[in-house]
Amino acid sequence: MPNEENTKMTRSSISNATSYEEIGEFWDEHDTANYWEQTYPVEFTINLGPKSQVTYYGIDKSLAEKISAVAERKGMSAENLLNLWLQEKLKEERV
Repeated sequence: MPNEENTKMTRSSISNATSYEEIGEFWDEHDTANYWEQTYPVEFTINLGPKSQVTYYGIDKSLAEKISAVAERKGMSAENLLNLWLQEKLKEERV
């Protein structure tokens, strides 16, 4: 597995896989309960990168409810839906 010192893929300790795809295939077919004694605790940090600046705009309540309903149907957050819609509209306006 890759690490900070060496990004070369080595064998996974439980699955003996040499790629992320092989690891995924192994765990698709196996249950961690059967390998629990071979696991060990690890610590890691997730770097989400720089956070974008957020600006809030007031939206009429009935409009917000409609946006939430559409977002739910599409399986996404209202915030993401609005950002996508606004990006599309601004592209049309060539801003």
